[in-house]
Amino acid sequence: MASISDARQLGAAVRAERKRRGMSQVALAENARVSRAWLAKFEAGHPAASTEQVFLVLRALGLALELTTPKTTAAEAALLAALAAREQG
Repeated sequence: MASISDARQLGAAVRAERKRRGMSQVALAENARVSRAWLAKFEAGHPAASTEQVFLVLRALGLALELTTPKTTAAEAALLAALAAREQG
């Protein structure tokens, strides 16, 4: 599962999946009911993509969006604890 944290990464993941399936932008755009121009901007990571259109494209590829909480590393946890202790003391 890919970890995606911004519009550019999401667009790149969709582009990679489309290419993996051998689909053209035109074919995916038609299947998702979005314009090819919009899809090209989305795949390039344009941050102003409409949420509804994003879901149409994900649905057309059979993909789902899943939100997770990033795991904190031990070093990050120690730093956060040290900062919290400093603020209290």
